[in-house]
Amino acid sequence: MAASELYTKFARVWIPDPEEVWKSAELLKDYKPGDKVLLLHLEEGKDLEYHLDPKTKELPHLRNPDILVGENDLTALSYLHEPAVLHNLRVRFIDSKLIYTYCGIVLVAINPYEQLPIYGEDIINAYSGQNMGDMDPHIFAVAEEAYKQMARDERNQSIIVSGESGAGKTVSAKYAMRYFATVSGSASEANVEEKVLASNPIMESIGNAKTTRNDNSSRFGKYIEIGFDKRYRIIGANMRTYLLEKSRVVFQAEEERNYHIFYQLCASAKLPEFKMLRLGNADNFNYTKQGGSPAIEGVDDAKEMAHTRQACTLLGISESHQMGIFRILAGILHLGNVGFTSRDADSCTIPPKHEPLCIFCDLMGVDYEEMCHWLCHRKLATATETYIKPISKLQATNARDALAKHIYAKLFNWIVDNVNQALHSAVKQHSFIGVLDIYGFETFEINSFEQFCINYANEKLQQQFNMHVFKLEQEEYMKEQIPWTLIDFYDNQPCINLIESKLGILDLLDEECKMPKGTDDTWAQKLYNTHLNKCALFEKPRLSNKAFIIQHFADKVEYQCEGFLEKNKDTVFEEQIKVLKSSKFKMLPELFQDDEKAISPTSATSSGRTPLTRTPAKPTKGRPGQMAKEHKKTVGHQFRNSLHLLMETLNATTPHYVRCIKPNDFKFPFTFDEKRAVQQLRACGVLETIRISAAGFPSRWTYQEFFSRYRVLMKQKDVLSDRKQTCKNVLEKLILDKDKYQFGKTKIFFRAGQVAYLEKLRADKLRAACIRIQKTIRGWLLRKKYLRMRKAAITVQRYVRGYQARCYAKFLRRTKAATIIQKYWRMYVVHRRYKIRRAATIVLQSYLRGFLARNRYRKILREHKAVIIQKRVRGWLARTHYKRSMRAIIYLQCCFRRMMAKRELKKLKIEARSVERYKKLHIGMENKIMQLQRKVDEQNKDYKCLMEKLTNLEGIYNSETEKLRSDLERLQLSEEEAKVATGRVLSLQEEIAKLRKDLEQTRSEKKCIEEHADRYKQETEQLVSNLKEENTLLKQEKEALNHRIVQQAKEMTETMEKKLVEETKQLELDLNDERLRYQNLLNEFSRLEERYDDLKEEMTLMVHVPKPGHKRTDSTHSSNESEYTFSSEIAEMEDIPSRTEEPSEKKVPLDMSLFLKLQKRVTELEQEKQVMQDELDRKEEQVLRSKAKEEERPQIRGAELEYESLKRQELESENKKLKNELNELRKALSEKSAPEVTAPGAPAYRVLMEQLTSVSEELDVRKEEVLILRSQLVSQKEAIQPKNTMTDSTILLEDVQKMKDKGEIAQAYIGLKETNRLLESQLQSQKRSHENEAEALRGEIQSLKEENNRQQQLLAQNLQLPPEARIEASLQHEITRLTNENLDLMEQLEKQDKTVRKLKKQLKVFAKKIGELEVGQMENISPGQIIDEPIRPVNIPRKEKDFQGMLEYKKEDEQKLVKNLILELKPRGVAVNLIPGLPAYILFMCVRHADYLNDDQKVRSLLTSTINSIKKVLKKRGDDFETVSFWLSNTCRFLHCLKQYSGEEGFMKHNTSRQNEHCLTNFDLAEYRQVLSDLAIQIYQQLVRVLENILQPMIVSGMLEHETIQGVSGVKPTGLRKRTSSIADEGTYTLDSILRQLNSFHSVMCQHGMDPELIKQVVKQMFYIIGAITLNNLLLRKDMCSWSKGMQIRYNVSQLEEWLRDKNLMNSGAKETLEPLIQAAQLLQVKKKTDDDAEAICSMCNALTTAQIVKVLNLYTPVNEFEERVSVSFIRTIQMRLRDRKDSPQLLMDAKHIFPVTFPFNPSSLALETIQIPASLGLGFISRV
Repeated sequence: MAASELYTKFARVWIPDPEEVWKSAELLKDYKPGDKVLLLHLEEGKDLEYHLDPKTKELPHLRNPDILVGENDLTALSYLHEPAVLHNLRVRFIDSKLIYTYCGIVLVAINPYEQLPIYGEDIINAYSGQNMGDMDPHIFAVAEEAYKQMARDERNQSIIVSGESGAGKTVSAKYAMRYFATVSGSASEANVEEKVLASNPIMESIGNAKTTRNDNSSRFGKYIEIGFDKRYRIIGANMRTYLLEKSRVVFQAEEERNYHIFYQLCASAKLPEFKMLRLGNADNFNYTKQGGSPAIEGVDDAKEMAHTRQACTLLGISESHQMGIFRILAGILHLGNVGFTSRDADSCTIPPKHEPLCIFCDLMGVDYEEMCHWLCHRKLATATETYIKPISKLQATNARDALAKHIYAKLFNWIVDNVNQALHSAVKQHSFIGVLDIYGFETFEINSFEQFCINYANEKLQQQFNMHVFKLEQEEYMKEQIPWTLIDFYDNQPCINLIESKLGILDLLDEECKMPKGTDDTWAQKLYNTHLNKCALFEKPRLSNKAFIIQHFADKVEYQCEGFLEKNKDTVFEEQIKVLKSSKFKMLPELFQDDEKAISPTSATSSGRTPLTRTPAKPTKGRPGQMAKEHKKTVGHQFRNSLHLLMETLNATTPHYVRCIKPNDFKFPFTFDEKRAVQQLRACGVLETIRISAAGFPSRWTYQEFFSRYRVLMKQKDVLSDRKQTCKNVLEKLILDKDKYQFGKTKIFFRAGQVAYLEKLRADKLRAACIRIQKTIRGWLLRKKYLRMRKAAITVQRYVRGYQARCYAKFLRRTKAATIIQKYWRMYVVHRRYKIRRAATIVLQSYLRGFLARNRYRKILREHKAVIIQKRVRGWLARTHYKRSMRAIIYLQCCFRRMMAKRELKKLKIEARSVERYKKLHIGMENKIMQLQRKVDEQNKDYKCLMEKLTNLEGIYNSETEKLRSDLERLQLSEEEAKVATGRVLSLQEEIAKLRKDLEQTRSEKKCIEEHADRYKQETEQLVSNLKEENTLLKQEKEALNHRIVQQAKEMTETMEKKLVEETKQLELDLNDERLRYQNLLNEFSRLEERYDDLKEEMTLMVHVPKPGHKRTDSTHSSNESEYTFSSEIAEMEDIPSRTEEPSEKKVPLDMSLFLKLQKRVTELEQEKQVMQDELDRKEEQVLRSKAKEEERPQIRGAELEYESLKRQELESENKKLKNELNELRKALSEKSAPEVTAPGAPAYRVLMEQLTSVSEELDVRKEEVLILRSQLVSQKEAIQPKNTMTDSTILLEDVQKMKDKGEIAQAYIGLKETNRLLESQLQSQKRSHENEAEALRGEIQSLKEENNRQQQLLAQNLQLPPEARIEASLQHEITRLTNENLDLMEQLEKQDKTVRKLKKQLKVFAKKIGELEVGQMENISPGQIIDEPIRPVNIPRKEKDFQGMLEYKKEDEQKLVKNLILELKPRGVAVNLIPGLPAYILFMCVRHADYLNDDQKVRSLLTSTINSIKKVLKKRGDDFETVSFWLSNTCRFLHCLKQYSGEEGFMKHNTSRQNEHCLTNFDLAEYRQVLSDLAIQIYQQLVRVLENILQPMIVSGMLEHETIQGVSGVKPTGLRKRTSSIADEGTYTLDSILRQLNSFHSVMCQHGMDPELIKQVVKQMFYIIGAITLNNLLLRKDMCSWSKGMQIRYNVSQLEEWLRDKNLMNSGAKETLEPLIQAAQLLQVKKKTDDDAEAICSMCNALTTAQIVKVLNLYTPVNEFEERVSVSFIRTIQMRLRDRKDSPQLLMDAKHIFPVTFPFNPSSLALETIQIPASLGLGFISRV
């Protein structure tokens, strides 16, 4: 078909545009040959007349169909031209946020100016091992292709990264090296890959700087060779550098910076170690302040300095050398501040004691005066004399700058050499991959020598690129055996000849430099005379005689001749160099050693960049004259040689190209400037690749792909069984011009545009079919709609008429009802009004009558009370008058009687004075005296009585007086009250009068109140009604509030339940995380253990080299290894909980110091094991000797019993002694550690104290056990004595009696003496062992103190470091300290555990012996024998019993048992022919017998050998699924048996009584259960790895690529990068392959008797792997993100779910692991247009992260034209809706994630006694017990 026929109406074309470069338009009418104008319609809505060129009549470029836009490979486009390339890149970059695109063999990388999450280790793992065309374009895909080709073809590879400054070259090269480091790993323990990556920060600091185009621009080119060994692991690297820009050291343009290292030094100037450099702010130095931009936004120079120093340390650059580097750099800064003053026009001086120069000389270690002199003078040498000439200020300044640049260039070389030395490997390099990070084509307003060299290098690289592309095209055509013609491509050899040939530009430049008076002007004239008008590529500017123009492959470039000669000469004054060489600073002369040798092409340009190459390891030998001649090589000559060497290296490798594009000059993220992009595409060779491809057959289809895509264009009769012939027949009909396509062996090749034509035919055919389908469907829909409307109309009429009739009947009924209602309502109203009036009247009457009655009652009551008051008042007045009268009468009587008594007294006194009276009175006095004496006595008696009575009366009187006084007071109060009452009566009378007045007033007011009451009543009624209404409203509100409260309560309940569920889920997640962390640590331990075994084997092979003809194996190796392994596992098991508490959530890299510590720990454990083995042997010998003595002396039974009691006393005393020693140690520790409580070692002391306390408690428990044992023995003795059986006392008495009779007392005494000696020796040995343990504890305490002091010193050192380095150092020290502490404390704990276990064993042994001796003697010795016969040993025959479910084997047969049952057992035969888990049952029955014998050594040995043998089997056949599954099943069964028969109640619930009898009786194997559990976890993880290795090749092909539903997916053009075909070939995996493999896995696990719960966990892990790998590939493959692929995925997932249902595994959790994949498939199929669609997507895709959802939407690609792309606005809407979602920013799922495994207890119903051992196992040496 002619090309002009494609220019039809609605065809879209590209037209040139000055702003957008190319603009899209649509034809408004068909083009006819001869038309000069095309009518176009632009996308912005304007119409345009496009005039064709009258000379060429070239039509505008056609636009590709939308289905091809956004392709991964530009060569897949049907129309290959510049606008198509530019548009495809822009769509991918702006709309899909994809920065990588293939263009044939070139990877185009556009700098996004934003950090993207596409470089993580998960992405590296996803690309590892994948074909290049199968995944989306990525730098990792190029790196993987180079790595695979190196391994497959055994040919060295090169990755050439080029582009403008700021395009991302350095970052791309860095990611490529990171990929190699991650995928290959290192061949040694030196971590070479880390060193290779560590070279990046060093080279960036000394070779990168901020420019106007890039904040981290590489100012040099570099080629890094990464070396690999025969196993393709990194062993080293080597770096070559090119064109260092030295001029930047002394000059920076506006907004630019010097090299980063200078600003890092200034930012770190305050560090203590940098004080000697006397640095300050960057603005203080001339060399760092010129650009005016000392800081970069978002970059901390101080932190970068720390990273640089850390990288130097990692690469082996010592601290002294680092400080030397910093001294030289600081000296350069101070040198830039040296100023000159002019003396005259031709001379200058430096001020005396100039501070910058003084600092420079101090730092460099040179003489101040000498340096000052030669900075202002120079030496001129002639043939006869030497002159010293002063120089001007300008010349001195230039000489100073030249010296600074020279020093920096030499330092740069020295650092590169040291980095190469650090990366050099002693291992022979097998192959290498080179990464070339080199500048792209440059053109500026002023182009000088630097741009000339850069563009010269790009010309050479472009030539190599063109030849490689042409070669690949030619190879493809020859491979497919199609005729091909020579493709015309641009050959830039003429331009290269112009530059480097004889009399070329470089040759003339070198010649002019040799001239004494050569200048830039004379060189320019020579160029004009030689090349102008003779070479088409050389031109002279019209307005300049000091410039020239070269037509490069990318563009014309005008170079200014000024400065070419000076930069090419690289002039530095020799005298200044000599001064530096004489420096006392040793490092400085090292930099200039190369000046004395022949300089390789690594010297520097004067003001440009330094071309550097690898310095040879050995200097070449030659004559001195030759050296001088070599020394004079110009920079251009050196660069040419260096470039030739680079091209030779590249031509000897397979190249891979990465072209970096800078999208805009403003560093805006995801902003595309079409003009700048086109310039770079033209310059980097991408368009040349497109042109070469377009000149041939760019579109290529396999026959099957072509048939699948264009089947719609074929008729049924055209389809043949031979796909190739079918395609030929169809193409001959569709495309008449046979030159437009060619048929190859496996592919069809199309010219440019033919695929677009075929797509147009296909779209037309599909469109016609769609129109026909639409016509038929629309007619059917309209007919259905009409019938539906007619039926609906009839139905509506029927219902309307019925409704009208019902309305009329309803109206009549309502009219009649209204009349009746009115009648009854009126009657009701009248009746109600009457009732209201009657009720009101009755109420008024009742209120009025009540009021009158109450008034009458009040009046009567008042009168009655007034009478009572009068009565009481009158009575009170009468009583008062009577009392007053009585008081007056009594007073008068008293006065009269007093007067009469006074008269009588006076009369008696007068009589007493008369004599006669006395005489009368004294007659008969004596008698009377006697009488009186008697009377006196009587009266005294009476007096006493009277006095007593008087006393009583006085008391009575006093009481009466008090009573009367109180009555008087009360009467006085009554009197006062009466007075008050009298006043009150008067006031009451007054009040009564007032009340009468008030009564009258009240009556008058009553009427007013009644009137007011009526009004109030009405108002109250109104208020009541209002309140009722309000009450109703309040009730409603209350109900609403109650309803809301109930709802809120429900919501709160639901919220609490949700929170509870969430917290439960979170706790479960935390538990799973902890379990996963533990199992990861276990996995890491297993890896380290395997690594240790490998290293041990290697060391054994290295040390013990077997001699010819002699070979010996160590018989003790297996036992030693077994015991070591168990102890190491126990140590690791105890160490794991402490490790899990560390803050690192993720798995950190292995610390070598920790690994070495663990190795040391293993050695110590082996030594300990040997010591314990010797101790055990010694104990066994002692037991055997004691048994022998018992047999020799059976008669001294009492002595033996006494020995047992002494033994118990010994244990008790030893416990006391050990307890005292522990208390003393505790006291010493607390006293010594008290001053250091706050020291870093204090936690270790606390841990040790806790351990000592626990040991003390354990010893107390042991003491209690001894006491209990003693009490039991005493009780047994007491119980035996009444029965006259043999007891200790009777034995002793009767034996002594017999000994006396027979003369055997001496013999008994000797026996007792020997027993005492034996006890004494045992006591002494135990005492020594305890003393040794105490001494060891004291030594550990001392070591802890030393560790504490050392850590304090480290802390003091860390304080001198910068904050970041201090934190890192302190963290590292703390981790190391904690590790050491854990190991040491574990060692102590093990020793204490051993002591405790030893005591336990001794107690058990003694208890058993005592019990056996007593029982045996009681059963076999009668009382007669006790009296008549001596005691002799009696053999008790064991009764024949039934089989007890135990197996007995000899100790020497253990290795044979393990060998036959584990090492040489074939899982396939056992699984098919025998019962599941048979080896586990056999091993457990052997353990039961060892437990029955109470032989702890046998149990330990058997279990340890079993564990190690299983590990050996898995290490040997770990890739066999059946083997791993078999031993996982048996390990779990063995673990369940140990639990089921452990004797613990929790495990005995489901046992039968017979099974309970089989429980272990003597040993607690809980520790071994933990070890077996850890072993099962390791086997499970190995099983998962085996599953993953088997399934991984199938998953992508079966789940994504294979068309399970044929014909749904369309095949699109693939371009040069071949994709894996979706058509199933013979070797292609399908979904059926995956299902068959799943069936195989499931059947094997079931045959092996694996626990059902464990099978579910395995299936869940398998489905997670399938879902994760499928989703990860979907997220990295744009061609897979389509609607049809979503349907395929959902169908495949449904097949997997069906498999789960068939196997009854739906509740295993496997389906949930596929949820992200299901949601991704649904996301591909749902509508993606409106906001409702966005809301539905956000609610549906809850298992996908935001990054994954956005990625799928960005990658969504229509396969057919009828599908629509996802708009950018819709994706932004999704992002806005998901911005609050808190999920992981990680794009890919972790396909290596392993769910934590659990082993639920699953008891066996199988009886042990029924198990039969088949003869095929070769276990005939085992006997049933």
